[in-house]
Amino acid sequence: MTATVRRAEPGDAAALVALGSEVGREPEGWLITSNGWRGVGDERRYLRALRRYPHAAVFVAEADGRIVGRLSLARDRHPASSHVADLGLMVAAPYRRHGIGRALLEAAVEWARETGVRKLELHVFPHNEPAIRLYEGFGFEREGYRRAHYRRGSEYVDAILMAYEVEAR
Repeated sequence: MTATVRRAEPGDAAALVALGSEVGREPEGWLITSNGWRGVGDERRYLRALRRYPHAAVFVAEADGRIVGRLSLARDRHPASSHVADLGLMVAAPYRRHGIGRALLEAAVEWARETGVRKLELHVFPHNEPAIRLYEGFGFEREGYRRAHYRRGSEYVDAILMAYEVEAR
């Protein structure tokens, strides 16, 4: 399966909201939210704001004429840890295990190199074994375990903290 990875644009807002809502509704609970994504207007405003803000980015993966993946990055604002960026990744169910997540992670590493980020971090639910395999296969390492770190609906869920050291070229 061939996917094209590119920077997200404000015109992608509706497709990104649909993707986030679709993945968020999956019964496995892959995302923190289970009651939908932010609205299209908010998503569009966020994507517009990113044009003026060099410390964050959103990438999309397109396949079969639609957006099937999203990766968001945000650099830590504290001066002591501004070399670290947090990332979030989602891929539509029918497109998983086809290299799309890996392609988005490669875009994240390239962005990190261009912006001087030395470390990428993410949180993943312990039950999300396919994502953990993807991240570990890419080179992420487990750095910690956070008990009851997120509230999802009415329950508290654990998270594994993983990190990737970005090597300079």
